[in-house]
Amino acid sequence: MTKTVQQTTLHWEAALTVARGALLKGQELGIRVAVAVMDRGGNLLAFARDPGAPFHSAKIAEDKATTSAGFGLPTKQWWPVLEGMNSPGLLAGIAAVPRMVVFGGGVPVYVGQDCIAGVGVSGGSEEEDEICARAGLAAAGLTADPG
Repeated sequence: MTKTVQQTTLHWEAALTVARGALLKGQELGIRVAVAVMDRGGNLLAFARDPGAPFHSAKIAEDKATTSAGFGLPTKQWWPVLEGMNSPGLLAGIAAVPRMVVFGGGVPVYVGQDCIAGVGVSGGSEEEDEICARAGLAAAGLTADPG
């Protein structure tokens, strides 16, 4: 018997709405940010950057989105988990994983129980970046939590 898997994906229009919503929240907060929306495979769905955002924020936003999409967790949840580990090897290993981010600013995108994408914002503080990412989700009627 052959089994098939059906995956839900984020449409490009929704991804652009998320990016725009996050940028607008950054303007409201008085910060200049870069926003990336990535699918579960780490493919870029949408990207936008305020012209005044720091140069490195573009890549950091992509990495935050990739980490959140890949694990279905906000990036800020990683450091408390790692802090509690008594394994230097694990810490060194996680630090060596390409595109892995363990600080705030990335959130997953859920539809029901399925994580279908991730949003990463960079340019403000960790808290500001996450506020912007969640505002982008809200603008598209999406959530960072399974449910």
